[in-house]
Amino acid sequence: MLVAALAAATAHAQGYPTKPVRLIVPSTPGGSVDTVARTVGQKLSERWGQQVVVDNRTGAGGGIAAMAVAKAPPDGYTLVLGTVVAFAINMSMQKNPGYDPLRDFEPVSLIGTQDLMLLIHPSAPARSVKELVAFAKRKPGQLSYASAGNGTMGHLSGELFKRLAGIDLLHVPYRGVSSLLVDVASGEVSMTFASLLAGSTYASSGRLRALAVTGTKRSSKVPELPTMSEAGVRGYESSTWYGILAPARTPQPVVSTLNAGINAAVQHPDVRERLAQDGINVSGSTPRQFGDHIAAEIRKWAQVIKAAGITLQ
Repeated sequence: MLVAALAAATAHAQGYPTKPVRLIVPSTPGGSVDTVARTVGQKLSERWGQQVVVDNRTGAGGGIAAMAVAKAPPDGYTLVLGTVVAFAINMSMQKNPGYDPLRDFEPVSLIGTQDLMLLIHPSAPARSVKELVAFAKRKPGQLSYASAGNGTMGHLSGELFKRLAGIDLLHVPYRGVSSLLVDVASGEVSMTFASLLAGSTYASSGRLRALAVTGTKRSSKVPELPTMSEAGVRGYESSTWYGILAPARTPQPVVSTLNAGINAAVQHPDVRERLAQDGINVSGSTPRQFGDHIAAEIRKWAQVIKAAGITLQ
């Protein structure tokens, strides 16, 4: 029976895909998450001659989308665009997410990462990350940082900064990015970690001072900014990431076909250029590399969340 099942899976993969593929996306239309899905999905449609249908499903920090795919038939026709929140942070922020990223899915490929930037008010007594850390150590608890809410990347980026730099900062949660940037620009809050897309306008206009980016490499969008690690906070890395996963037990030949298509798509100049506009560094990966990345991110953010005592409110 095992031989017959393997033969059937191989035969299925040889003709895959023979009908439209549904890509479930944990966001509303518009914004970086949706842009990634539609940009890569269009290239896959062109490659396969089959439509990739983007299905936007929000809620539970991406959990609604993840659960829908975890329960879908493992045939390669229902996929999810995974994010760091849904596939790493939720595991520590929610008591019962309803799915397990390592057990319920087949990782297909990492698409890319999206860094944040550390922004401070121009009146702050620091023109570099080292100067900011030195001031925070002299005045513990006097500097504040804004985020879009508990458990967001801006929040966790700040907590990671506190932990690695050995400083004390006051977290000020907001309900959205626009209002927090206005308040940081007015001096009501000292600093924030914002996406390159949202923060670049404030930095280029001089309303806020950008000190560093949060990835492991400098960003092509703001190449003049050092990484946090280059700026003195060794080992610092905090990036949003995007990748595609299929339900567990999807036949490996199908996963291989998907992986080849995604990696070809992200190397296309049109895709790289469009995603770079949102500050996304495209990469691609093997399924195993993506799976290892997810496991490492779950461990990393679990440590940060536990150490900071972060809970959903």
